[in-house]
Amino acid sequence: MSALEEVQQEAEPAIAAHAASAVNGRFNDFVLEAVHEGYLLHYREPNGFRGMDEDLALLAGDSLYALGLARLAEQGDLDAVAVLADLITGCAKAHAEGDGGAAETLWNETWG
Repeated sequence: MSALEEVQQEAEPAIAAHAASAVNGRFNDFVLEAVHEGYLLHYREPNGFRGMDEDLALLAGDSLYALGLARLAEQGDLDAVAVLADLITGCAKAHAEGDGGAAETLWNETWG
């Protein structure tokens, strides 16, 4: 099972109901995949979910951010939680300023 498929399974039922089939994620890590999918639900086209209206996509993105960060916190890696929280904040700031390219650069610089 891919990390994205695991995220689909662990998502809240209202979100999981929108899971797409034959998905390809960007990462081979649950935490990164959950947070990245949350980012995509907020700002772009998600890889693992389809058919949500804008409001549900925004809430689903928040839920997947929380899912990934909670899993990481359970592992006790609070430094990594801080890195991901800074990434989420930086991406939100870039998009609020109309610079989606800067958000993509942040992802690439942080996780490659």
